[in-house]
Amino acid sequence: MYLDLYDYRLRVQAMYRERNQAIPAGEDAEMVWQRFRQSRDTLFAQHSQSALDAEQRRVFSGLRYFPYNPTLRFAVTIETDVEPQRQTITMSSTEQMTMLTVGRVRFAVEQEPVTLHIYWLDIYGGGLFLPFRDLTCPEEAYGGGRYLFDTIKGSDWLPVPGMAHQQQIMLDFNYAYNPSCAYNDAWMCPLAPRENQLRVPLRAGELRYK
Repeated sequence: MYLDLYDYRLRVQAMYRERNQAIPAGEDAEMVWQRFRQSRDTLFAQHSQSALDAEQRRVFSGLRYFPYNPTLRFAVTIETDVEPQRQTITMSSTEQMTMLTVGRVRFAVEQEPVTLHIYWLDIYGGGLFLPFRDLTCPEEAYGGGRYLFDTIKGSDWLPVPGMAHQQQIMLDFNYAYNPSCAYNDAWMCPLAPRENQLRVPLRAGELRYK
């Protein structure tokens, strides 16, 4: 089991690494996205650590997405002058998770200003985490919201071409994905805090599974 989980995370990291190398190299962004989707579908369909259970994998025919939307890609600067607010999330009767606010990003969707906060998860050695919920939830996207990256699990942001500094990043919502709890009740997941629940629709990325 543990070696399988390690293998799964390595495969996720490889998917994001391939994407992050292909986009700055000038490959067509939509084709890179299609290739990424195919790799993710393969993992969901075949890997023992898939978020899908055995019966779901047996009938699985692919994850559903909004059409590719190049307007929902934003080059942003991570602002780190934020109050380091610590939040404890109850996952179950025996499990909790702590998140610390470490940054925020600002952009505009159809001229509507948007602010999202970035968190540090205090588990497994720590990692950066960006959950969000928008107005496509729950009719189109999963009602609990989606993730843009969770570096503990191998998902990551895109680099901004020509920028080496880690505070300059690309948020591409075509890669927004559902938490594991969107697929079946075997999973428990941290969801977007109130400050990351947006009053705009982000019609890109993964659709509701059920």
